[in-house]
Amino acid sequence: MTLVAGVDSSTQSCKVVVRDAETGALVREGRAPHPDGTEVDPAAWASALETAIGEAGGLADVAAVAVGGQQHGMVCLDDDGAVVRPALLWNDTRSAQAATDLTAELGGGQAWADAVGLVPVASFTVTKLRWLAEHEPANAARTAAVCLPHDWLTWQLAGHRGGGGAGGRESLDALVTDRGDASGTGYWSPITGEYRPDLLERAFGSTPVLPRVLGPAEQAGMVAGGGAVLGPGTGDNAAAALGINAEPGDVVVSIGTSGVVSTVSTTPSADPSGTVAGFADATGNFLPLAVTLNAARVLDATARLLGVDHDELSRLALSAPAGSGGLVLVPYLEGERTPDRPHSTGAVHGLTLTTAEPAYLARAAVEGLLCGLADGLKAIAALGNPVRRVFLVGGGARSEAVRRLAPAVLGVPVLVPPPGEYVADGAARQAAWVLAGGDTPPVWPATSTETYEADPVPHVRARYAEVRDLTAPQAG
Repeated sequence: MTLVAGVDSSTQSCKVVVRDAETGALVREGRAPHPDGTEVDPAAWASALETAIGEAGGLADVAAVAVGGQQHGMVCLDDDGAVVRPALLWNDTRSAQAATDLTAELGGGQAWADAVGLVPVASFTVTKLRWLAEHEPANAARTAAVCLPHDWLTWQLAGHRGGGGAGGRESLDALVTDRGDASGTGYWSPITGEYRPDLLERAFGSTPVLPRVLGPAEQAGMVAGGGAVLGPGTGDNAAAALGINAEPGDVVVSIGTSGVVSTVSTTPSADPSGTVAGFADATGNFLPLAVTLNAARVLDATARLLGVDHDELSRLALSAPAGSGGLVLVPYLEGERTPDRPHSTGAVHGLTLTTAEPAYLARAAVEGLLCGLADGLKAIAALGNPVRRVFLVGGGARSEAVRRLAPAVLGVPVLVPPPGEYVADGAARQAAWVLAGGDTPPVWPATSTETYEADPVPHVRARYAEVRDLTAPQAG
């Protein structure tokens, strides 16, 4: 049996799966936590990866490895390959003003969408580099190379530790990435397949070394001290699509730390409003995507507020009527990315003597979470992307209330695969592809799914939109 390993280095933890390269069967797995926060020393990721690999039984018998990682994180390296400062993560919103400034400087959203398929928001790497240049000029001056979390971990696995004279330009030139993750930086175009150094220099004032963009199944090197081949890796959303075997027309709705609505497309997207980011995927196709900052943690926060566990939260939500009697929870608990309101907070509207009950608040929380995702689905479809099937995945999909209410709010039936590590699985499938070669990834048996259907509830989304717009920042 030939084994491959896939890594998911997410915001909250690192997961490693070891699978049969031919059948995709799970052989063993391991995990380790990551520290909280919106900036993290990358050394914590390396430590967690080492622990997770150990829990998964090591890589000695593994033929290939690939890394899927959280997107957009800014990892800055100096001339010796040492980390300059803790990495700013995708959910760090301090670069919101930088996003606004960059958008205006290039002439607005249409210019950015035409250039790189997206419009800057605080999540994207290009805005974090502008923030660094403005607020930490000494660290900006030390920065010789910029990469993403998955790029850095792949580089580490290849033995490029950096620092103490062990790095140097030769080591920095060994940095690699893939088109899926590069497409989330704001200075690589999925339309042309090339970096935009002019946009990087506009944001940062210079053009540091950037990772070489590999093809979908191109070898990235070898694991140091072992015989395993390294795959190019990719961003977490592209890896999840690969792990679930999404095809053109399939929509993946992922409810994790963030909420993600993405679809595999054969053509690039460019949305000047910025609602949809025109990313690339890990196979050579495209992955138009809309993201909310607030997803599963909305359920966590509501359960904590009500003093119940998640099972009871679901029971309460399902006991209340659709629309929660007019009670709406706008779940911008950590600002929001879609819509772009990085400084917003959550809001509850429609509280009456009738709705002042735990069940109504529980229902409003679930509906508010799903309404944000429904807005993303609508925006993706409006760009001409057909919706063939909708898959519901992520930690939040374990909630019975989410599963049962999703088809009513989204307006379409949803397929729910069993809980799994789909980002790590996608990375493992990519590793198997690197071994096998060819133009398409290996075919692994499809995961069984449950189908959830319900009558659409347009009044729920209409009421949510009304309250969402009430909470919009006022001009001036």
